[in-house]
Amino acid sequence: MPQLPAPDYPADVRARLDADAREVISRYPDSRSALLPLLHLVQAEEGHVTRTGIRFCAESLGLTTAEVTAVSTFYSMYRRKPSGDYQVGVCTNTLCAVMGGDAIFDELKQHLGVGNNETTDDGKVTLEHIECNAACDFAPVVMVNWEFFDNQTPESAKRLVDDLRAGRPVEPTRGAPLCTYKDTARILAGFPDERPGAVEATGGAGPASLIGLRLAKGEGPQHRVVHPRGEAPQDASPSGTPNTTQPTSASDPEHPAGPVTEEGE
Repeated sequence: MPQLPAPDYPADVRARLDADAREVISRYPDSRSALLPLLHLVQAEEGHVTRTGIRFCAESLGLTTAEVTAVSTFYSMYRRKPSGDYQVGVCTNTLCAVMGGDAIFDELKQHLGVGNNETTDDGKVTLEHIECNAACDFAPVVMVNWEFFDNQTPESAKRLVDDLRAGRPVEPTRGAPLCTYKDTARILAGFPDERPGAVEATGGAGPASLIGLRLAKGEGPQHRVVHPRGEAPQDASPSGTPNTTQPTSASDPEHPAGPVTEEGE
């Protein structure tokens, strides 16, 4: 059966969201570009994108609910059903997986009694696997509301979710202090994080990434190519640098360049 039109927010909530939406929309020359932050805004209100939230975004931007739904269901950061105060994401992509990410995810599913994208009975934790947390030099990585918890083990991950459920203080490895998922969604909508020290807290790349960056910039040690017995290679160039030219169609008569006919001649 066709669904009835989604209900509107209560008047006071609608007035507050209208004011926030106007501020968001004013940042863009084309109002349609404000759809992504507006979806975060309505997610901050209810913890996931509801039909009411979709209606609000559509009315605010002059779009159809079908257009808003198409976007909200495309991106995994927008939740389609009620979820926990803390989104616990375990990276199960290649490097984190081989470093223990798969084991962490399996342990947490058993420990919490939930599957992927499911929420504990107390409404505190939603567990999900994430394809990549972009922190390979800290693998395996777990994220809580998009804050990093690096170099995890099954045991440390279980302690982490136990602390979250018990309301005990939890500190990310780097980055801003932890807040609830609704608070995170409001920040992602583009509103300032007003907690003392939250903006100043940060965390950069790890040593492995920084070494690669220095080498890419030519700042690392310049290694010389040395013959195994300390002798200059016979094919060394006049400057003493080994000749590493690879055969090409111009220097390899057996593989001349030129167009190939349809018959392969």
